Amino acid sequence: MRRAVISLLVAVLGLSSACAYKVNGTPLSAQALDIDPPFTSAVPEPTDSQDPSTSVDPSATTSDVGDICGFVGWKDLPYDVPDKNAKPSETGYDPKYDQSCKWQTHVDELDVGVTLRFRAGRTIKLDQSSGEFDVNGRKLTYFDRTTDTTVQPSCVLVMDYAGGGIGIIVIDGTSRYGAICDQGKKVAEALLAKEPS
Repeated sequence: MRRAVISLLVAVLGLSSACAYKVNGTPLSAQALDIDPPFTSAVPEPTDSQDPSTSVDPSATTSDVGDICGFVGWKDLPYDVPDKNAKPSETGYDPKYDQSCKWQTHVDELDVGVTLRFRAGRTIKLDQSSGEFDVNGRKLTYFDRTTDTTVQPSCVLVMDYAGGGIGIIVIDGTSRYGAICDQGKKVAEALLAKEPS
């Protein structure tokens, strides 16, 4: 009887240790609100409606256009936050761009929000795209990554803006605020309403 009990204990310990394992990594909700932007840059070419003599000067500075991150805010985003007048969660975080900022909040155990990146005097283009929106006569190219399992559900959008280029990334895995690319389109509309001439 004693041997049977000991054998049973050894078997149970063996099975329980064989089933125990450690999972490496971090939960998706703990990741930083950002993805590597699939952007490339180029000096913008004049459009049909743009006089070539007024084409963008590549040496243009951001002081010519002001604070792009001040042109939109929490009021332009669908997320519930205590203070809709609050400043962006972070600014100047991407040194590869002349201006960068993000609005980040926590919803349904997930970080959601919007990031902007601006380059003066250069357009920003996508390495690949899903389609285009027409926003007040301006082409807004987007890359829908809602089903891409390698990144957080997101949409990356780019357009020519203020003599340069702007990239918008919306990250939202909650499915509570409508289509992610439509959220980005609304941000672009808000930016165009305050675009400096």
